Amino acid sequence: MNLLKIYTVLVCLLVATGCGVLHREQGFVKLFDGATLNGWTMVGGWGPGYGITNGILYCAKGTGGNFLTVKEYSNFVLRLNYRLTPGANNGVGIRAPYEGTPAYTGMEIQILDDTAPQYASLRLGQFNGSIYDVVPAKRRALRPLGDWNSEEIVADGPHIKVKLNGISIVDANLDEFSDPDLLKKHPGLRRRSGHIGPLSHLDYVEFRNIRIKELPPTP
Repeated sequence: MNLLKIYTVLVCLLVATGCGVLHREQGFVKLFDGATLNGWTMVGGWGPGYGITNGILYCAKGTGGNFLTVKEYSNFVLRLNYRLTPGANNGVGIRAPYEGTPAYTGMEIQILDDTAPQYASLRLGQFNGSIYDVVPAKRRALRPLGDWNSEEIVADGPHIKVKLNGISIVDANLDEFSDPDLLKKHPGLRRRSGHIGPLSHLDYVEFRNIRIKELPPTP
């Protein structure tokens, strides 16, 4: 194969790859711009809070509270990357109000180093990626500590899906939950809109590339 043909093949591959990335990300907007905390607010927080370093959003050690979007979202595809430290505990609140604990008044997608010894006795719904204490996530999709994890959360009406590092770990229909005791404890399962954001639990965790694509309203 001569140099012209090699060049042509490489260009075609680059164009095809670029088109694929653009197609996958079409319609997404950044929730975190990498430089400011515009569009976010800390709710019920204490400690140093959230900060930015080298385009990364970090939860400072010793920080508690909920770092939520100012805007509310209903149906959406949320994509982000996160990196854990040993034993770290955090979460992504979705459809959450500012009042109360988002894991109950909204929903929390668990972010947790569930390999740490202190979490040896977790309930199934508390492992990483679960809809906290409601829908257990499939295990073994979490990358080793120090590596970035890529997460996608889809909320479309009653359907909640979670992918971690390209692996489907949660696929739930919230309308299937009708137990009165469960709904009393987790009224957020019936919410259809609210705020989005990390839920800090005193541990250092990093986030980047937080972006969202809003979906049409549920018929």
